[in-house]
Order: sequence, then C-alpha cells, then structure tokens
Amino acid sequence: MAAPALPGPLPRGEENGCGNSPGDFVEDKADPPYLRARRKLENLLNKSMRIRMTDGRTLVGCFLCTDRDCNVILGSAQEYLKASDSFSAGEPRVLGLAMVPGHHIVSIEVELESLASLQYL
Repeated sequence: MAAPALPGPLPRGEENGCGNSPGDFVEDKADPPYLRARRKLENLLNKSMRIRMTDGRTLVGCFLCTDRDCNVILGSAQEYLKASDSFSAGEPRVLGLAMVPGHHIVSIEVELESLASLQYL
C-alpha cells in the first residue's frame, strides 16, 4: 500500500496549527533539521526525477511522495532497462504510477529543467 503524498507546503510556523504573528519572524537557521529536510522534499514534489535501481533499471517520472522507509512513488513513470539487454535498445516502457522500494534505490537525480524552477535546496 502506497504512503499518502505529503500535504502542500505549510506556511511557516503552522506545522502544529498555530501561526506566527508578524512580529514572531523565525530565521531558517533556527529551524530544526527535520523542518529544513521537509521543505527540501516539498520543493521536489512534482519535479521530474531519474532513479537508478540495484538491478540496473532506471525509472524516470514525476516525484509524488516518499515515506520513512525511503520508498518513492513516481507518476507518469517510464522504465529504461540496462544497456546490456540487447532487445531494449534504449526504448522506454511506460509504467504510469510506480512505487520504488527504498532498498532498491542506488541513486536519485532531479532533471535539470525541474531544478531551474526550485526556490532553494
């Protein structure tokens, strides 16, 4: 069963339902590491990613969500087989929605055109 996607970005200071007043501005340096990590993940939502797996396959798709076990859900995913497969010839197989188990992930890359629209990383 796939983990639900993270909700949209929360306004600063509203993680627990309590908003900051305008005078209670909090700098990024004061944020706990888990909040900075959450913001980084939120910025990657809906970005195009390339995930290389332990068996040599590569999946390219839109990052939709992850969970504490590092499983990743990709939307509109395409699978590219490793180059040693003679029948593949670099032609992708359309998967659609795909769940990639975290223990099979070797590397994750964000597509350059997706990175250009990120506010900060």
